Amino acid sequence: MRNYDLEFLKRFSMVIGLLGLVTLGLILLASHLHGRIPPEVSPTAAKRTAERIAPAGAVYAGDTGAAAQAAAAAAAAAKAASQVAYGGTTDGSVIFQNLCGACHSGGVGGAPTLDRGHWNARIAQGTDTLYKHAIEGFTGSAGVMPPKGGNPALTDEQVQATVDWMISNLK
Repeated sequence: MRNYDLEFLKRFSMVIGLLGLVTLGLILLASHLHGRIPPEVSPTAAKRTAERIAPAGAVYAGDTGAAAQAAAAAAAAAKAASQVAYGGTTDGSVIFQNLCGACHSGGVGGAPTLDRGHWNARIAQGTDTLYKHAIEGFTGSAGVMPPKGGNPALTDEQVQATVDWMISNLK
């Protein structure tokens, strides 16, 4: 071997050794940092803790407390009603005109229009299947039906009323 080959091997060995030490140092640092991360709290343990520290009851003093309780219940009911689509109506024509008609009137994306020819095979599967596909969504060979027509604020009853309206208005 020549002298410059030996010199290269010495330097190459030192570089490889240094890289090995850096790698070992990074592994030890990562191990140390991983040990310092607190373990995740399981959801069941968090639920048990929340149940354990929950207040046992509430104090309602006289008429003032009863009035506050009634007002809170009314506010909660109003908030729930405001989050339901179309004011909670179960009039299928209103929901169809405002939501479903965008696809089902013109057959957008393979949606069946209100023609008996498009619906006979679907109706043969039963209304429970139609309800399920309308509520949960469905991907078929002709297109995609998004869950609740793409409006998650619709209730199941509103979707069922709209499906019933569509079936009763087939041409």
